[in-house]
Amino acid sequence: MKSNRLANCGNWVLDRLPLANLWNDHMAHYYAPKNFNFWYFFGSLALLVLVNQFLTGILLTMNYKPDAKLAFDSVEYIMREVNWGWLVRYMHSTGASAFFVVVYLHMFRGLLYGSFKHPRELIWIFGMLIFVALMAEAFMGYLLPWGQMSYWGAQVIISLFSAIPVIGDDLSLWIRGDYVVSDATLNRFFAFHVIAIPLALVMLVVLHIMALHEVGSNNPDGVNIKKVKDEHGIPLDGIPFHPYYTVKDIVGVAVFLFFFATVIFYLPEMGGYFLEHANFIPADPLKTPEHIAPLWYFTPFYAILRAIPDKFAGVIGMGGAIVVLFLLPWLDRSPIRSIRYRGGLYKKALLLFVISFIGLGYLGTQPATPTATTFARVFTAIYFGFFLLMPLYTRWEKSKPLPTRVTDQPTLEDRIPVWIATFKEMTVSQPIKTKNGTVILPRRPDLTGIINVTIRLAKKLKASMD
Repeated sequence: MKSNRLANCGNWVLDRLPLANLWNDHMAHYYAPKNFNFWYFFGSLALLVLVNQFLTGILLTMNYKPDAKLAFDSVEYIMREVNWGWLVRYMHSTGASAFFVVVYLHMFRGLLYGSFKHPRELIWIFGMLIFVALMAEAFMGYLLPWGQMSYWGAQVIISLFSAIPVIGDDLSLWIRGDYVVSDATLNRFFAFHVIAIPLALVMLVVLHIMALHEVGSNNPDGVNIKKVKDEHGIPLDGIPFHPYYTVKDIVGVAVFLFFFATVIFYLPEMGGYFLEHANFIPADPLKTPEHIAPLWYFTPFYAILRAIPDKFAGVIGMGGAIVVLFLLPWLDRSPIRSIRYRGGLYKKALLLFVISFIGLGYLGTQPATPTATTFARVFTAIYFGFFLLMPLYTRWEKSKPLPTRVTDQPTLEDRIPVWIATFKEMTVSQPIKTKNGTVILPRRPDLTGIINVTIRLAKKLKASMD
């Protein structure tokens, strides 16, 4: 009798709220390509980290004081006095960096497999809006601990807006709410960080997923699976997202949580990259830190800013480095999506872009020496060259024949014997007799085998670049 009442209650809700249709449209009856690889874990991981940030952020606001006189002490109170407060704070601070790690890898997957190309331009635009909102959210939250680097980092970044002609001074004054970073700045940043930007993020994530499920997911082959269907209209190369990919994503979540927990419990500061050492000192408006730098996920754009001598031109360059990402769907003129079938020009350009982005990220954490500035300018030129020259080299490159259906890729079980054979080739067993007379065969590195494997990998890499 009780189960019947619960069933009737459930049916009453479903008759008035289309939860079943929502589940079927976006999970059970949503057909995704069957050849997803590990690069497709990062979208679901980004959603996982977003939920973590919301939950831990709510818990932190219960004890945080958005007051210039109390903010730093309230963070110390959370760390030292609140039950499990240290864990919640580290989950939130590590989650911020983890968010950018998975988002950057998610964006890189788009560059690899052309997920920004027709008909997925709007998906890419929504994704880039999420990226911008995420940067704003991180910047607003960066000030809240009210430590030395938080205070002075916000002071430097906000002052950049004053370089904008005509409206710059008024704009920076409006953002700060005062002539210097003060209690007014902290309060408005807290409001944006806790209420305004999270609402925008949720809306953009929903639109991003809706746009994705409307046109369908891309795949490592860049082939449209909707072109080949059976008599029931189901793609032959597609499988239901649930249960197949929901279960597969659990594997990615487990691996991610292993690394996430390792950082939280053993390396929460990550050598000063996740939590900077200067931020454990209360903000002092009268004492400037020796070297002011933003957190690591902003440093590529900060390095571009410093590489350009003129302040206003540097701001334009930093903003242009983000704006040009929005234009990517219209800059790439190649009819091929996936890097598997693209020519060598795009592969070499993408490799140079990755090197320049990592190089700029590192240089943004270092003092602006003449040598570092020279390298930053070279990397900046490569960064913008990748995008601005794309209409040319994507037209010139010779692509490989595109398959009509998705191809089967080696599974993990298929790769393990190859890895074992490679390991054996790079090592050699040398018998050693122990004191009790038994003989063991430990494996030691073999220089000849290592050289052979390296040469073979280099040839394979060169062939893939052609």
